[in-house]
Amino acid sequence: MVEDSVADGRRIAELLASEVDGRVDGVLDALAVVNPDRSATGSPDGERAYDVARAVDGAWDDARTQHAPDDSRSELLAEVYIHEDRARIEFRDGQDTAAETAEELELRVRPKAVRPPQTLVFVESGAEVKRAVDVVEAVTEAVSA
Repeated sequence: MVEDSVADGRRIAELLASEVDGRVDGVLDALAVVNPDRSATGSPDGERAYDVARAVDGAWDDARTQHAPDDSRSELLAEVYIHEDRARIEFRDGQDTAAETAEELELRVRPKAVRPPQTLVFVESGAEVKRAVDVVEAVTEAVSA
């Protein structure tokens, strides 16, 4: 039996959070899902679900279990928003890397004309979550260099 693909924004964001928070390989070990809004269900314009923070100079030993890192020792890498049928990642740093990597991986991407500029990467199905995590990894490596 074949199941339908996941195309529910909240579920896609949950899968993304699980990948970012649950994996301990490579640069993902320095990331944590923080400031979750558990009441977020999604909207046409997008509703903020959580942030992805990056440990700076060993801000926490185990980012997977530290959900309230010291703000002075971590940096906001991205914000994740829930739409009714997709999730959206807004990268504040590493915009060029996010755009290039997302395009290479065939994810929908566009710039956001704000100050400072941001890059938006859309995750439109559960099947795209792994590729979105690859974008998160590439951006993390770029801003850590």
